[in-house]
Amino acid sequence: MAIPLARFFLLAVTHLRRCAWLLALAMSAAAAAASAQEAPPTGATLKVWNRTVFVFRVPMFGLSPQQRADRAAERIGDLPPASLGAPVEVANFSHEGVPGYAVMLDGGTLFAVFANDLEPGDPALAQVAAQAASRLHEALLARQAQASTRQFAIAIGWSVLATLALAAVVLALQFMAGRIEARIQGLRERTSARPVFHAHRMAVSLLGYAVQWLKIGLVLMAAYVWLAYVLTRFPYTHPWGDTLDTSLVGVASRVAVAVLHALPDLAMVAVIFFLAHLAVRGLHTLFNAAHASGVKVAALQSDTIGATRRLTVVLVWLFAAVVAYPFIPGSDSNAFKGLSVFFGVLVTLGSSGVVSQIMSGFVLIYSRALRPGDYVQIGESEGYVVELGTLSTKLRNRLDQEVTLPNSVVVGTRILNSSDTTRPSGGGIALATSVTIGYDSPWRQVQAMLLVAAGRTPDLLAAPAPTVRQVALQDFYIAYELNVFMRVGAPKYDVLDALHGHIQDVFNEYGVQIMSPHFVLQPRDPVLVPKEGWRPAPAK
Repeated sequence: MAIPLARFFLLAVTHLRRCAWLLALAMSAAAAAASAQEAPPTGATLKVWNRTVFVFRVPMFGLSPQQRADRAAERIGDLPPASLGAPVEVANFSHEGVPGYAVMLDGGTLFAVFANDLEPGDPALAQVAAQAASRLHEALLARQAQASTRQFAIAIGWSVLATLALAAVVLALQFMAGRIEARIQGLRERTSARPVFHAHRMAVSLLGYAVQWLKIGLVLMAAYVWLAYVLTRFPYTHPWGDTLDTSLVGVASRVAVAVLHALPDLAMVAVIFFLAHLAVRGLHTLFNAAHASGVKVAALQSDTIGATRRLTVVLVWLFAAVVAYPFIPGSDSNAFKGLSVFFGVLVTLGSSGVVSQIMSGFVLIYSRALRPGDYVQIGESEGYVVELGTLSTKLRNRLDQEVTLPNSVVVGTRILNSSDTTRPSGGGIALATSVTIGYDSPWRQVQAMLLVAAGRTPDLLAAPAPTVRQVALQDFYIAYELNVFMRVGAPKYDVLDALHGHIQDVFNEYGVQIMSPHFVLQPRDPVLVPKEGWRPAPAK
C-alpha cells in the first residue's frame, strides 16, 4: 500500500501545483468580494482580532474618533489572557447630556458608545451597544482559541484533509475530462473523413472546448470552496471565510436567478440560429442543384458559385446575428454598449482598406477576368493564377515563385489573359513568337516551315490550329508571327525554348536563313548551319 499511496500523493501535489494559479485567482476574487461586501465606513474603526467591533464617528472627551479607537484597542490589547473568556457587559451612562453606554470587562471600561456615533437608520443605542459587546466577546474568544495548541493542531488537520479532498476532486475532474475528450477525439476522427458532416465536426469541436472550460470552472469552484473552508478553520481568518461563503451563496443565487430569467431569450436565440442553419443548408442544396443542372447564370458558374455561396452564407449569418442581438442576455447593459462602440471604432478605422480589397475581389470574380489556372500578365507579374481570393490574387511565375497581388492593385492594372477556356475542347494558353526573313524566301514556304516547327513541339495543341501571319513588310525583310496554343499548365518559357529550337532546325533543313532582327546587306552565301554541324561539342 505504501507505493500506491506515495503515487497518489505525488499526483495530488503535481495537480495542486498546476492549480496554483487557479487558487491565486480564487484568492484575488475573494479579496474583491470581501472588499465589495464590506464598504469602508466613515469614521475610525475598532478592530479586534480581524473583526470589526465598532465605528467611532464623533469626538468625545476631547479625543478624535481615531484617538478613541486607538485608546480602546490599547486597553483591549492589555487585557490578561485569563480574562479573555469573561463576559462583556454594557452599562448606561451619559456625558455632558449625551446618552451613551460603556462596554466593560471585569468592571473596567474598555470604550463607550454614544448616540452621536450612530447614523440614520441604525438601531436603537442600547441595541448597538449590545451588538458591539457581543462582537467584542466573540473576538476575545477567538483570540483565546488561537492561543490553544490543541485547537491550532485540529485546524491544521482539517486543512490537510480539505487539501487532500481538493486534490482528489482535481484528479477526478482530470480523469473524467480525459475520458470525455478521448470520446470527442474519436468522434472527430470518425467525422473528419466525411465532408458532409462539416456542421457535426464544428459541433464536436465546440463540445471539446466546452468540456475544457467546464473542467477549469469546476476546478476554480473547488479551489474557492477549499479556500473558504480552510479560512474558517482558524479563528483569526474566520471572518474572511464567512465572507467568501456569503459571497459564493450570493453569486450562485444571482447567477441562478439570471439564468432562469434569461432562458426564454436564450431559447429565442437558439431558434433564430437554428433557422439560419436550415436556411444555409437550403442554400447549399440550391447552389449544388443549380451547378449540376448547368444554369446559365453568371453568379452560378463553376468559377463564381463558390464566391456566391460564401457571400450568401455570410449574409444569412449576419442577418441572424442582428436579429438575435436584442435577445442576448445583457445586450442592453453598458458593458455590451461599450464593447459595441469599441468594435465599431475598430471596424471604422481598419476596414476601409479591407472593404476595398473585398469589393475588388468580387469585381474580379464576377467579371470573370481571372480564373484559377489562367495564364495572365498583371503589370510586371506573369504566371498562372493559383488562387483568386477575397483579399488578394496569387500567381505562380516562371521561376516557380508565388506572387501575391492585392485585389485593388489587380483591378487598377491592365490584365493580359492568355488562356482560352471558352472552346469545347478546353482551349489552351496563347503563345506568339516572330521571325524576320528576307524577301528572297517565298512567304508560303516560310509559313509552312513555321507550322512544321510548331507541330514538332510536344506541348503545343493541334486544336486550335497554329496560324502564321505576316505582320510587317519592312525595307529588307518580312516579319512573320507564329500564333499557337500550348497545353494548360505547361511551363511557358520551356515551351518557347523548345519551339525556338525547332524553328532553327527546320529553317536549316530547308536552307532558309533567319535574318533577325534585320539586315542591311544581302550576304554572298546563305547564313546556314548544315545538319552535320547541329551538335558540335559540348552539345549532345
